Amino acid sequence: GRGILASIAVLRLSGVECLLIHPSCAWCAQEEFGRVRTLMSRCDLSQNLQKRGCEAYNIENPRSTTRVVKSEPLSSKGSGPTQYDVIQIMPQKISLSLRPSDQTSFKVQVRQVEDYPVDLYYLMDLSLSMKDDLDSIRNLGTKLADEMRKLTSNFRLGFGSFVDKNMSPFSYTAPKYQDNPCNGYKLFPNCVPSFGFRHLLSLTDKVDRFNEEVQKQMVSRNRDAPEGGFDAILQAAVCKERIGWRKEAFHLLVFATDDVPHLALDGKLGGLVQPHDGKCHMNEKNEYSGSTEMDYPSLALLGEKLAENNIYLIFAVTKRHYVIYKNFTTLIPGTTVEILDADSKNIIQLIVNAYNNIRSKVELTVWDQPEDLSLTFTATCQDGQPLPGLRKCADLKIGDTVSFNVSVEARGCPPPGTRQSFTVKPVGFKDRLEVSVDYRCDCGCTHRARANSSRCSSRGQYVCGTCRCDTGHLGARCECHEGEAGAVYQGACREAEGKQICSGRGECSCNQCLCYESEFGKIYGTFCECDDFSCARHKGVLCSGHGECHCGECKCHAGYIGDNCNCSTETLSCVSDDGQICSGRGNCACGRCQCTEPGAFGDTCEKCPTCPDACGTKRECIECRLFNSGRLADNQTCQRLCKDEIITVETLKTEDPNAVLCLYKTENECVMKFTYSEHASGMSVLTALKEPECGAAPDAMTVLLAVVGSILLVGIVLLAIWKLVITVHDRREFARFQSARSRARYEMACNPLYKQPITSHPVETDFSMYSKSYNGATH
Repeated sequence: GRGILASIAVLRLSGVECLLIHPSCAWCAQEEFGRVRTLMSRCDLSQNLQKRGCEAYNIENPRSTTRVVKSEPLSSKGSGPTQYDVIQIMPQKISLSLRPSDQTSFKVQVRQVEDYPVDLYYLMDLSLSMKDDLDSIRNLGTKLADEMRKLTSNFRLGFGSFVDKNMSPFSYTAPKYQDNPCNGYKLFPNCVPSFGFRHLLSLTDKVDRFNEEVQKQMVSRNRDAPEGGFDAILQAAVCKERIGWRKEAFHLLVFATDDVPHLALDGKLGGLVQPHDGKCHMNEKNEYSGSTEMDYPSLALLGEKLAENNIYLIFAVTKRHYVIYKNFTTLIPGTTVEILDADSKNIIQLIVNAYNNIRSKVELTVWDQPEDLSLTFTATCQDGQPLPGLRKCADLKIGDTVSFNVSVEARGCPPPGTRQSFTVKPVGFKDRLEVSVDYRCDCGCTHRARANSSRCSSRGQYVCGTCRCDTGHLGARCECHEGEAGAVYQGACREAEGKQICSGRGECSCNQCLCYESEFGKIYGTFCECDDFSCARHKGVLCSGHGECHCGECKCHAGYIGDNCNCSTETLSCVSDDGQICSGRGNCACGRCQCTEPGAFGDTCEKCPTCPDACGTKRECIECRLFNSGRLADNQTCQRLCKDEIITVETLKTEDPNAVLCLYKTENECVMKFTYSEHASGMSVLTALKEPECGAAPDAMTVLLAVVGSILLVGIVLLAIWKLVITVHDRREFARFQSARSRARYEMACNPLYKQPITSHPVETDFSMYSKSYNGATH
């Protein structure tokens, strides 16, 4: 604060000018204070003024304040005897007192109450291409009422239809087509004349009436492909009495079509140059009477009227037009888009899903915000974590309470006595918070001003310790006349010795500088050293248009930073669909994501095929979209988080070099395969198998036969080996025998195998011994 004040000499500032310098600046209104310029400035920080002798009660330092005027408690249930007093936002009225550049804040709580009444108006395209859809909704009323009564006990249903402007070139206008535009069309020879919008059934709880009206309807035929649906939407929104919208109910407008709509300026093709006035134009036949008089409404006008009448618009469109209508939802607050089957058979589930999706989020909007006010939001959703820059909470359950902290800052001062107001309102709610604003741009001491005071040489008004001199007089005490100049005054007009008098941008008169006027802006300061046009610029705009130039320095408005205030602190544009800042893969700088994860890209770094968690993230989308299972299947966020195109195939091929192959095991121990790739257009594409690959269970008989066969096979092999070994052995013995036989020599007629029974053995005998014995015996 001291540094800010040091750059601005404030001796002769008035109290009002002092308060505008900075929210920390205070003004001393004490008499006989501030005689010495360099030490005794009346404009300074409050603590500095007190140190220099200014009494606390003489210090003017107003602060911004918030006062709650009306705050009734939130309701817990919608229907019942007190449904007209249902409160879904708290508080209901607040009064703000703002000092410029000083912030104050207040807290807003919002709750989607249970069993809230619902009004649903079904607006159907009855062009020729919707004939099969008309057949499908013949009994829609009864079935839809049964489903919606599971969500609310107080439900009403209405019906309307549209085709296009009954004029060239939008419809067939030749005489032979006047009564029957399908004249000569072989497939459907009979249809009714074209019409812009026709209200057929006001909102009622007698759903049989809906079925009766649908049974009566016939299709029509227009010439070009686009339809006049936006004309019908606007009339259904603004003709509240005809449609029967209840003030205390939740308003749903279902828009069913299979083609694109005509937009503003298309009417010039038929000579319609008058813009739509946004009013109800319904004749006694409940038909839109301005169809051939005014152009189609613009998206901005549609968004304004839908929000003004608290209507949620649900686009129920065919798949090939989903992207177009999805882009419309970003331009029209409070709208959603769902994919409609070619014959509208899924319309009931579509409406229920859209209703649940709408009821699962709360988003704040600001109406009639004054230009000199800056608002910043911080959301605290069901997890209790503050989210700066967000004014929206998603994935809520009925009955959840969320809160938003709203900071308000005044960037300037309107004319004295000005009171302004604005409204904070959840999208689609009838409940609102009304905020009134007054400004504290002046000091309280101004009410004690003394005219022709002797302290001002009887030539001026003494206000808050300073003199406001009459015309023609100057000086701290109004002691000088304009035009007086001299050396005695010159020194007081230099910022320092050697500096130019009045910085070369003013004249010195009666010891004070009179700054020149400039075509570029204002020159001010004790020595004309400051101006409001010499600050940094961005794209040629001073302080980027998001700040004020004070003495060469940009003082940024709330929500912006940087030397030229070009960097937004808002993070709303960086929040991805899953609620994370930059999808958890980058940082939000100046309202844009700077992706830090290698391979990540996209506005919120949401695209990253090569990231480690890419397969895991896309797996959840495959599970919920194809098999209605997994973490996202139960919390109604599948359609919001999983917007990638999914292509199912019988056999997965990975010919695309940029595609990432992902695999995971299912609960049944099967393997699911899919690829993740990014098209040049930026759209993510998932190509997955229709069914996971599962191994078949083994057959018991097959296993038994395989085991028995294996045993027999092993036995046969062993027998074959044994036979082979024996044969080899026998052959070797036979070969040995043959060899021995070939070597044997024997006489003819002698069997070589025969052996004599008597064996002869030669014995050697010594006959000399026997001879002696014999001789002895003879003697």
